[in-house]
Amino acid sequence: MKRALRTLLADLIDYAGLFPPAALSMRDAVANYAAYRARGDAWALARFVVPVERLEEFAAAAEPHLRDSSWRLSALAHAGHNHAIRDFNTRLAGRAEIDVVEARAATVDDVHALSQLAALATVYTEVPVRDDPDPLVAAIAACGLRAKIRTGGVVADAFPSAAQVARFLATCARHRVPFKATAGLHHPLRGEYALTYDDGAPHGTMFGFLNVMLAASFANRGLPETELAMLLEERDPGAIEVRDDGIAWRDRELTTEMLAADRAAFAVSFGSCSFREPLDDLSALPLT
Repeated sequence: MKRALRTLLADLIDYAGLFPPAALSMRDAVANYAAYRARGDAWALARFVVPVERLEEFAAAAEPHLRDSSWRLSALAHAGHNHAIRDFNTRLAGRAEIDVVEARAATVDDVHALSQLAALATVYTEVPVRDDPDPLVAAIAACGLRAKIRTGGVVADAFPSAAQVARFLATCARHRVPFKATAGLHHPLRGEYALTYDDGAPHGTMFGFLNVMLAASFANRGLPETELAMLLEERDPGAIEVRDDGIAWRDRELTTEMLAADRAAFAVSFGSCSFREPLDDLSALPLT
């Protein structure tokens, strides 16, 4: 794999196997994550995503696997979960740690309420993007938190438009707020795909994780929202050139050093209920 692409993908995928459309049992999701950690492509694997309400269930299922380096967890929580997170980290110290919290905010007051979690972990604040997210992202910046965007779901109506995602990326870049994405990013490029794993499942237009991550880097360098939306709509793998020293989209280019900086401090990760599907689909494209 070319160096620029590996830089873009490193530590990228938060494994959310508990959530739809996979919706695995805790035992199966934990076993999958343990197996992924032992694979040669584990360098692309980030955290295990778990709701705070299921932490005890996680601890019981993960007990046989917590023998090597500490597992990193991202916990779905709300402002009242301080004690549960602190107690879990104390009890499983050296074996598993919640170092990221994900929570939703619909108002500026919601954002301020989540600030209390920042003493325990890095907080990603999911904001609605159908309306202008600027007031919420500004509050996230003021509180020293991070942002989160939901880029899909299991029904077509759950997907925002390319213009809305572009606006979110540009807003985060303007306020210097790092972000993560979640949902609907199972494939590298924009296209029509099955929305669930059920036989005969309906199809919908989904974002590609390459589109989103590249658009994020370009947003961080001031590319206008109209062009960001065009990149988010890109379906042609021939429009993307991957080299060791960078990745180009049509007549625009990002160096490997730019990608590394943006991954570290801006476009941090995305959550997926499958770790293998994004990587397997990527390997089928003439990019690697």
